[in-house]
Amino acid sequence: MKKILLSLSILATIFTSCSTSDDEGTVQPVEGEISGSATTNRTFAFGNYTLNGIYTIENGVTVTFDAGSTITANGANGVDAILVKNGGKLIMNGTASQPIVLTESSQTPGSWGGIIMYGDAPINGAGGTSTKTSEDGLNLTYGGTNAAHNGGILRYVRVEFAGKKITDGTSEMNAFSFYSVGTGTILENLVAYKGADDGFEFYGGTVSASNLISYGNYDDSFDWQDGWRGQNNSNWYAYQTGTGNFGMEIEASNNNNAYWPVVANITLKRAAGTNTEGGSSAAEYDAIQFKKQGNGDFTNIVISGYTTAGATAVRIQDAATSTDQVTGNKIKLTTVKINDGTSEFAGAGSVSVSFPSGQYTTSNAATGATITNGAWSTVGGMSLLQ
Repeated sequence: MKKILLSLSILATIFTSCSTSDDEGTVQPVEGEISGSATTNRTFAFGNYTLNGIYTIENGVTVTFDAGSTITANGANGVDAILVKNGGKLIMNGTASQPIVLTESSQTPGSWGGIIMYGDAPINGAGGTSTKTSEDGLNLTYGGTNAAHNGGILRYVRVEFAGKKITDGTSEMNAFSFYSVGTGTILENLVAYKGADDGFEFYGGTVSASNLISYGNYDDSFDWQDGWRGQNNSNWYAYQTGTGNFGMEIEASNNNNAYWPVVANITLKRAAGTNTEGGSSAAEYDAIQFKKQGNGDFTNIVISGYTTAGATAVRIQDAATSTDQVTGNKIKLTTVKINDGTSEFAGAGSVSVSFPSGQYTTSNAATGATITNGAWSTVGGMSLLQ
């Protein structure tokens, strides 16, 4: 009996030393590589992982990452991304103090492809098409009839240095790309940090997102097309610095839709000296641009720093959008606060813009996005909520 008790005591000591640190009793991160395709369900334990290539989550498969994990791509090894195919699920359920961070070893914007998620929620593409081919260089089909599509959970996730430009010159990846993603998907407390394209882009679909931070992305902070219609969006914060185009670029693929997205509590800030991606020849410096029949209902908006000569808070880019969406009461911006003397709205060129009563209102009481800072929204000791 004494020998048995002694053996059990030794085994307990071994297992304890393997799973905790000697000093603090905390679980130590594992090390590993992520590559290829996930064809069966898998959970990645809390750890530090290297991403090699495009990691694909196939239809019917759920892949989970534990809170606090870090995934590091290497732009020198080709195209890296995490791709969730329609029917697959990605569960990244981080916390405010233990976010899941996806970064790149050289810390160069545009080094990798970020998170790309596909679903089969409805879209309305150019010409009224219900399906399209993706613009990320992967040439995958998106679109469908499943408004409740569920691609998983992204909560307290930060994507850094993504937005890769594909060599054909026409294909681009963002920090977060959502292709026809549905309402069953949870998107909360996400950061797109210093990417070379858009921070967040929605290609149709019905998904909504709350507590989003787009910081230092070269193209647009928030962008959508193909009839995206998320109804429960709140607390969107953008800080453009160094290089950046529109705070929000809004279009609907030239379809005069009978629906529109709804976003409450928006802050759009542009740091002094920020240039457009195309340089002085590209007039993409407005806070919000509507084009190609883009529309939406937006409230409690704070706009600061869009002071480049000729810039405006809201730009209506074409006559059809002005007629069908502005005059047609399909663009609504209420409780808008504009700092720095930027003009309220304007049309491009000779486009005339006149909002119907109640469709555009200003208020000094506007607060914009209200987001609680934490480790998830802090990089290098600096809060991204400037």
